[in-house]
Amino acid sequence: MLREFKLPDVGEGLLEAEIVKWHVAPGDTVKVNQTIVEIETAKAVVELPCPFEGTVSALMAAEGQTVEVGTPIISVRTGDDDGAPAPEAPAGSEAAGEKTEKTEKREPVLVGYGVKASATRRRPRKAAPANGGGAQAAGSAPPATPAKPATPARPAAPVPAAPPAPPPAPGGERALAKPPVRKLARDLGVDLTTLTGTGPHGSITRADVEAAAGAAQPAVHRREAGRAPGREERIPVRGVRRATAQAMVASAFTAPHVTEFLQVDVTATMEAVGRLRRLPDFADVKVSPLLLVAKALMTAVKRHPMANATWTDEEIIVKHYVNLGIAAATERGLIVPNVKDADALSLPELAHALGELTERARAGRCTPADLSGGTITITNIGVFGVDSGTPIINPGEVAILAFGQIRDMPWVVDGQLAVRKVTTLALSFDHRVVDGELGSRMLRDVGDMLEDPLRMLAWS
Repeated sequence: MLREFKLPDVGEGLLEAEIVKWHVAPGDTVKVNQTIVEIETAKAVVELPCPFEGTVSALMAAEGQTVEVGTPIISVRTGDDDGAPAPEAPAGSEAAGEKTEKTEKREPVLVGYGVKASATRRRPRKAAPANGGGAQAAGSAPPATPAKPATPARPAAPVPAAPPAPPPAPGGERALAKPPVRKLARDLGVDLTTLTGTGPHGSITRADVEAAAGAAQPAVHRREAGRAPGREERIPVRGVRRATAQAMVASAFTAPHVTEFLQVDVTATMEAVGRLRRLPDFADVKVSPLLLVAKALMTAVKRHPMANATWTDEEIIVKHYVNLGIAAATERGLIVPNVKDADALSLPELAHALGELTERARAGRCTPADLSGGTITITNIGVFGVDSGTPIINPGEVAILAFGQIRDMPWVVDGQLAVRKVTTLALSFDHRVVDGELGSRMLRDVGDMLEDPLRMLAWS
């Protein structure tokens, strides 16, 4: 039996995802739960497993293509095929034309070479006119998208034996492309009717549009003020980058941000980090100052629980647990994965959790669960050699702590000038929940614990 795997909702109301990389090709044998494709959602890159066993018949979405949830992305011929059963009808397929198409035997092709346009069940729905469905003949293959929807040729009687029409040639009235691809083409100034699609069933993909835009760029430069080619680059905003941008804009213009700064002598913290690195419990994990900053922040949260909350307009939800977010810059944009129940972990456990989370983020393997449910966040801008900044609060939270670089600086100790390890902390908070007094006390507590790490034990 030829079975289709439809793009699932991998969590939190996913509407669409981009095909990042296929791990299989037509003709490959797949097993249940074998990873077949990587997709990028608005939150993360996710690996999808195959739900059944068999031989890949066709890949129905190209790499780089954005696919809506519920769209078939791969067809697999399973071992229970005896030549009789037809593929299961998709939900809502009640039209007689779809039933006829489903029963027509277009699967008998060489396994591994796939089924092209005649196997799709999506194209007839796209091409179906809004004023009736009598033009699709019983027993015929799905028609191509009509070249001129307004032409008065529809009253002509259909010819049952008519062969299927080929996909529209370049220059036709309407190209086969997804709405996101059409929008991308508009943004880049690409005429879809001039392109030949390389996607499933002749559809035009994002890669086709981007390639056309890139090929046209030198000509554009020559026409515009004689500029040389290659002076500009157009990067489509999608996936994680788009979702992050939208979330940051919403946060910046919704929550009234206040940011306070504090310079801290962290000489004792750096000495403590050195001692921890020599302990057996930390032998197989990287120990950095971030570990003690995270511990100090969570200890301060216990003392000031309103800083670990969510504003909903109707109520303030105070969380008596800490899902600690760590902002991470990746190739796909800024993401904020979080360690679940970080406040319940021992220091060695927290070190391992932070190390694993950072590794997943760098490899682009964070799951939607990793990126959801955070309660308070740390952004370590010090790794970029930056002293301080005004971080934007992660949506759904009310505070974020920026941890700047640690530098040798002159500092007064017991009335004497000395060279000490110094950093700058910046705490941004939502003034609807955290007022100036609470924010100041919270930041001062974190600073005190980093000046004297023993306070973490006393206040925990």
